[in-house]
Parts: sequence; structure tokens; C-alpha cells
Amino acid sequence: MAHPHFVITIACADQPGIVAAITTELAAIGANIAESSQFWDRQTNRFFMRIAIETPDGVDAEAVKRALQAPVARFEMRLDINTVAKRPKIIIMVSKFDHALLHLIYQIRVGWLDAEVVAIVSNHEDSRRTAEIEGIPFHYWPVNKDNKAEQEARLLDLATKSGADLVILARYMQVLSDTLSRRLFGKVINIHHSFLPSFKGAKPYHQAHERGVKLIGATAHYVTADLDEGPIIEQETERVTHAMTADDFVAAGRDIEARVLARAVKLHLESRVMLNGHKTVVFG
Repeated sequence: MAHPHFVITIACADQPGIVAAITTELAAIGANIAESSQFWDRQTNRFFMRIAIETPDGVDAEAVKRALQAPVARFEMRLDINTVAKRPKIIIMVSKFDHALLHLIYQIRVGWLDAEVVAIVSNHEDSRRTAEIEGIPFHYWPVNKDNKAEQEARLLDLATKSGADLVILARYMQVLSDTLSRRLFGKVINIHHSFLPSFKGAKPYHQAHERGVKLIGATAHYVTADLDEGPIIEQETERVTHAMTADDFVAAGRDIEARVLARAVKLHLESRVMLNGHKTVVFG
């Protein structure tokens, strides 16, 4: 029988003895440390740590939490314990362009991403067939200025009832309200091209092509009330040349967007991303 596996993340003000205090208590309950990463942000004097452990039979998440009560209180830690065996549930939101959605579904199918898609939500009908093929509930919720609040309330209700751990904006071309962004902070990941703020609006890749851009890329970040300015999780760039057409730019951009979003989702689901103010600490 496989032993329980947990991922522990902690954050607190840096000071001597943190690692020793945590590992001593874990050893006392017979936990084996399979992976450990840590980072000290000198600017803010914040300490971040991620530990993957295996525990003996009968030692569950609550037992691990109880064992760590003393160091948590002593160092005033923010502590999270995630059960590895618990398959995360995700909601994917998409508009017309489905390349990022399809890549996520494929990576789940082949096992690189360990997650269950509990719903696909869209303001267009284009991805309904994909949802039907994959056996995923599809929600067609068109959005306009008159019903935006109502549709966001439906999203919150869906996230609550489905037990979703993460909402993914896989090229969902609607801006979430400040209220919803605050309610779901740290639980919504967005992907966009990296031309902002230079090339906004329609056809950004065509705008970049007209200006002779030599690098294109994508950024995956947590959604905040500040549009496209949330804490960054993952980025990638690729060189382009004068010989490429605007359509070549678009094709390269789609590939990058899909890859970057999938990596960001994987990092988040494996508890490898920790918020550090306006930035993130990412343990690869």
C-alpha cells in the first residue's frame, strides 16, 4: 500500500532555526522528506519553503498539521498542507481561440498534468463539441455589459459547487471584474501575449509584425484587479524574423501561449508557486 504524500508550503519572516524546527517535528512523526526547496527574499526578509513528504500509514494531513503547531506559532508561519493523492479540480474558460484549451486537455490525457476538468465555460459556442467529445460539462454564458455581474455570480456558484481548486482563462477574452478578481485571488490564472502594453486591442501579432518586432512571447499570471498585471508565474519568448508573415507570428504565438499556460498550471497545481507581494516565488 502506498504511503500518504503531502506537500507543505510555509512563509514567514526569516530568522535562524526555521528549517531545523520544521524538519525535527516531521522526523518525530516518521515523515520522510522527498523534496525540499527554500528561498530567502532579502528585500522583504521573507522566507519561503516547500517540502514534499511521505508519512507512515495513519499519519494524515491533520496529524501533520498538529505536529507543526509549535514551529508555526513560534515563527508566525503561513502554513498550507496539500494532499498529493487529491486530484485537483479545474474550470477552463475560453472564447473563440481554443489552442490553449486543447493543449491543457491533451496534457491531462497523457498524464503530464494531473487534474480533473469539471467544466468548460465560454462566451461562445465554438468549444462545445470539444467538451462533448471529452465528456466535460459545457456552460455557454454569453457576456455583455448588462449581464456581466450575473454571469460572474454563476461562475462563483459553479466554482463553489464543483469544488474547483483553480480557474484557468485559456484565452478567455473577457475582463473579470475587480470584485471577482479579489474574491478568487490566487485561484485564477490567465495567459496573454507579451506585447503589452505596446500592442493592445485587436490583432496584436499583426501590430507587432508591422513594427518589425524580433521577439514574441507569452505571460501566465494570477489575475488581479489590475488588468494583466498580476503576479507572474511563467513566461517564454521566441525569436522571429523579417522573413516571417503576420500569420507566422500568430502561429508561433499560439504555440508559446499554450506551452506557457500549461507549465504555469502544473506549477500551481503542484504547490510550487508562492505569492510574495506583487511577485511569486516559483520552485521548479
